[in-house]
Amino acid sequence: MKIALYLVMTALSIIAVAAEKKVAMKDLPPAVRAAIEKNTAGSDVKGISREVEKGKTLYEVETVANGKTRDLILDANGGIVSVEQEVAIDAIPAGARAAIEKKAAGAKIAKVETITKGQSTTYEAAFVSKSGKKSEFVVNAEGVPQK
Repeated sequence: MKIALYLVMTALSIIAVAAEKKVAMKDLPPAVRAAIEKNTAGSDVKGISREVEKGKTLYEVETVANGKTRDLILDANGGIVSVEQEVAIDAIPAGARAAIEKKAAGAKIAKVETITKGQSTTYEAAFVSKSGKKSEFVVNAEGVPQK
């Protein structure tokens, strides 16, 4: 029984370490604050959170511009790790669009995002089945499933 309790407590502490914590702009490192100001001009900043993942501190900035979401993940030096940008399905490559539409057959596509990490871009679709089940599907530009 003690071993099981220990395992549960260890798992919970790991989850707590990786959990996102809301953070105010004034509490950010100067390089992160400057990067956010530079990269969110013309957008509404909806929230900023900090997370430690595999020993690295990351900051997620949630924004909205022209009714579309755009999330930035920044490292502790203000470098952009990834960008998730909401787009219309018609704005993504034909191979990605065809694969997403095929996978979502009979479901409602709720949101499509481009996810850019360095020079790599993938396309993620969130959809809801007729029964209400939510799913996500990620493909590359040619429509090959990712993750």
